Amino acid sequence: MSNATINTSITPPAEIHTNEILDSIVEGVFTVDKKLKITFFNKAAETITGVSKEEAIGQYCFEALRSNICEKSCPIAESLKTGKNTINQKVNILRRDGKQLPVSVNASALRSENGEIIGGVETFRDLSIIEALKKEIRQQYTFEDIVSKNHKILDIFSILPNIAESESTVLIQGQSGSGKELFARAIHNLSFRKDKPFVAINCGALPDNLLESELFGYVKGAFTDARKDKPGRFELARGGTIFLDEVESLSPATQVKLLRVLQEKEFEPLGSITAIKSDVRIISATKESLLELIKEKKFRADLYYRLNVMKIELPPLNERKDDIPFLINKFIDKFNHRMEKNVSNVSSDVLNLLMKYNYSGNVRELENIIEHAMVMCSSEEILIEHLPNEVSTERDKPKIKKNLHDPLNSTEYTTILASLNNNNWDKIETAKELKVHRSTLWRKMKKHGLA
Repeated sequence: MSNATINTSITPPAEIHTNEILDSIVEGVFTVDKKLKITFFNKAAETITGVSKEEAIGQYCFEALRSNICEKSCPIAESLKTGKNTINQKVNILRRDGKQLPVSVNASALRSENGEIIGGVETFRDLSIIEALKKEIRQQYTFEDIVSKNHKILDIFSILPNIAESESTVLIQGQSGSGKELFARAIHNLSFRKDKPFVAINCGALPDNLLESELFGYVKGAFTDARKDKPGRFELARGGTIFLDEVESLSPATQVKLLRVLQEKEFEPLGSITAIKSDVRIISATKESLLELIKEKKFRADLYYRLNVMKIELPPLNERKDDIPFLINKFIDKFNHRMEKNVSNVSSDVLNLLMKYNYSGNVRELENIIEHAMVMCSSEEILIEHLPNEVSTERDKPKIKKNLHDPLNSTEYTTILASLNNNNWDKIETAKELKVHRSTLWRKMKKHGLA
């Protein structure tokens, strides 16, 4: 064995300076003195702002960042004044090249050993990539005021601009509460008539005699109480769009008059012998099958074919459950603004329950559920106890599942349900996770009563 001495001492690494550490991180960092003049500016700050360290040091911070809040509510100035921290405040800064950049800002006061405020430090993170992704998602899943990621609704989104640009009549078919008027408004807002009126009327809400006068108006003396002329909805919608909801409710006599409007582009107010030219686009909606009503002699076939030039069929919410998380967030935002609350989300138990709930009232029912929960909620998260009783008690009802006595079927059901919940009931992502084709997943969901 060698008698050589083994040197076990380790040479300490070179001292790492604070500035070197700050230069190595990806967030922009700068410090200021009490007069808000920059005393340090790291490499990430140079990259994000386009301002070099040499230019920045000695400048006021607002000269380097040129933020949209510098003059009114500068985060670092506020920290110097109050000693409090600013966390994740989203602002826009103006880069040296003139490009606006969204950033997230944190600011704190710098204190000496005895606690005296001697300056401030601000960190900021480039949010441009995140905001671009959010914008892409919003554009992909949002159309006008309609929120969806369901493939059936996205297919409608893709053709809606073409429908809107035409002057063709449109028939929207869907269950009550499925959003028929939202789609009608979207068509109007995308059309050349968008600056003219959008007039909606529910044909099923008025008796026949009143509905006719509401649609076409009347002249003075047309009946006992007609003391002056009154324009109808067709006249009020001149140049724009009229939306006839529950068009299946029209009486045979009113159907004839509507057919004349479509064929001759004119109508006569009650009591008048003079026709008025109609310049209005007609969008109608129904929750019934008009073809079945035609077979039952309750709806005119010729009127149907005039109304049904372009047809949009809206799926019920139970067939687009992958939209439920999106809709919940939308309604929370809506009622936060209306009720001046700050609810951020629903609990996982609530989401699971709402994903499995049977929505006979479709999107409107889900909106009502969230509104009720928002009224009852006094925290940041909606819990089971905030839901209406008829919803919250659903989870306590025994579920009848076919063939669950078979261990294989029981395991399959549990696996599919867990994967659906894990993927917010997104069937495409669930199929990928389970490594099965979408049609196979759909068939198995039907088998186990999950679709």
